[in-house]
Amino acid sequence: MDTGITDIRADVCHAYQLLKKGGLKDENIIVFMYDDIANNEENPRPGVIINSPHGGDVYKGVPKDYTGEDVTVGNFFAAILGNKSALTGGSGKVLDSGPNDHIFIYYADHGGPGVLGMPTSPYLYADDLIDVLKKKHASGTYKSLVFYLEACESGSIFEGLLPEGLNIYATTASNAEESSWGTYCPGDYPSPPPEYETCLGDLYSVAWMEDSRTFFCRPIDIMLLHFQVKSRTSNGNSPYGSHVMQYGDVPLSKDMLFMYMGTNPANDNFSFVDRNAIIPPVKAVNQRDADLVHFWDKYRKAPEGSMRKIEAEKQVMEAMSHRMHVDNSMKLIAKLLFGINKGTEVLTAVRPAGQPLVDDWNCLKTLVRTFETYCGSLSQYGMKHMRSVANMCNAGIGKDQMNEAASQACVTFPTSPWSSLQKGFSA
Repeated sequence: MDTGITDIRADVCHAYQLLKKGGLKDENIIVFMYDDIANNEENPRPGVIINSPHGGDVYKGVPKDYTGEDVTVGNFFAAILGNKSALTGGSGKVLDSGPNDHIFIYYADHGGPGVLGMPTSPYLYADDLIDVLKKKHASGTYKSLVFYLEACESGSIFEGLLPEGLNIYATTASNAEESSWGTYCPGDYPSPPPEYETCLGDLYSVAWMEDSRTFFCRPIDIMLLHFQVKSRTSNGNSPYGSHVMQYGDVPLSKDMLFMYMGTNPANDNFSFVDRNAIIPPVKAVNQRDADLVHFWDKYRKAPEGSMRKIEAEKQVMEAMSHRMHVDNSMKLIAKLLFGINKGTEVLTAVRPAGQPLVDDWNCLKTLVRTFETYCGSLSQYGMKHMRSVANMCNAGIGKDQMNEAASQACVTFPTSPWSSLQKGFSA
């Protein structure tokens, strides 16, 4: 499942190749992928996607079950529940699983507190995902389910929400409060080939895929992979790393890896060595800034006076302007609602570990929609403010109060490419 920029698409394609090498058949793999990178004019290798500096093409042969406008929350949920009648477009493939089946779900996208990105509107909210997983369990159509999640603040999707007893083990790229990180980015070591102007992968995703590929044999359990990935994603506890988390039925991590990802017979006699598959990157890029890295590297490399340089400079300026608009609008709304001093406190408050982001998820969605009605799209960058909006709900703010504050904070509606007129509404 993917809906982000180049690195995330490459992660998903790589995951497919990994499962295929593990012996899984296409009929048992469902791929959601926006699919606008391989043949994009910005791709330096047309028709090819790579996920590491010296890696091969991970795009070849990937099924296009759900692409473009068919990558929606509704179709994703319908596929999980095996509900073909609820699909709108796509291949029609769903999880037609039974009570003895083991399910593996990998989701990669941009995210924010309590929310995951989609290329279409609306975004995916944590409470809705948990409801679907509970319905899947109630249907008795799986034995166990493992969920790998790559996104900023991805721990918030399960924190205080995913109960034990559903036979679901979830692991996330970060905790509920921090970013996840892109890797193999311009300026990093290892860096992408010189013709690339974007990150090639995400730190957590690359870690679990490269390490599982190395340890792809029957004696390895999920917990062993978890510790390897946790160590690598923390990046030596540097500022360029995040905390890999576990939620739900953690004892399922004792299950063998091959039960979910298949096994490579060539590795049947492989002896485990406790070290990472490759040298960890010296640094990484905050996943939320991956678009800026792309625009800036594009600008840096473009010839002086060229249309490409002018276009790249415009993209950088528009992205920065949008970020400033979202940040300043949210700060002003908080001050209007709570006062100058308490406003900042409300925006930055974090609930204790184990508590969900918000008590009333409908309130969160309503206030997000109200904000975007007056102030434009939050976009992937603005997802970080979901916690601020959740805190407003937890403090008792309702739609009418948000209406008044947002209308005062945003007296003109933005019309840039980041406007919700083009991006749609997040909720």
